[in-house]
Amino acid sequence: MARIISIDPGKSKCGLVLADIVEKKVYKAIVLKSELLKDYVINLNALEDISKIIIGNGTTSREIIKKLDFLKKEIITFEEKNTTYRAKARYFELFPISGLKFLIPREILIINKNLDAISALIILEDYCKNKFTLNKNISFKTWLK
Repeated sequence: MARIISIDPGKSKCGLVLADIVEKKVYKAIVLKSELLKDYVINLNALEDISKIIIGNGTTSREIIKKLDFLKKEIITFEEKNTTYRAKARYFELFPISGLKFLIPREILIINKNLDAISALIILEDYCKNKFTLNKNISFKTWLK
C-alpha cells in the first residue's frame, strides 16, 4: 500500500488525512492542535507505511517541514489557496444532506464544523488530481486537547 499524509497547516490547529493513493481512499482524518502534530505523525508513521507527506504551502508550513524532516520521508509543499472555502462544498459531497435537514440552509449546518481535515483532503486531491473516497466507517474527528 502507498500511504500518504496530507496536512493543512495552521498556527493553532492542523487538519490531517491519511490516505492510500492507489486505492484513492481516506483512512484517517483529524483536526488537532499544531503542537500535537509532530507526535501524532510519529505514532502514525510507526503504524503505517507512509511514502510521503504533502503540506499546504500556507501558514506555518515551513515550521512543520522542519519538525517532520527527521522522518526522512519525501515532504512536498503544495498550493492550498481557497481550500478552506472549497471545504464547505466538499463537506456536503462527503456527507450529503438527508431528511428534513435538506430544508435548512447549508451554511447553518456547517457553522460548528472544523473543516481543516477536509481542507487537507482537498490539498491531497489537488496534488493527485483525483477525488478520494472515505473508507467505510471513517469519521472526521476533532482532537484539540
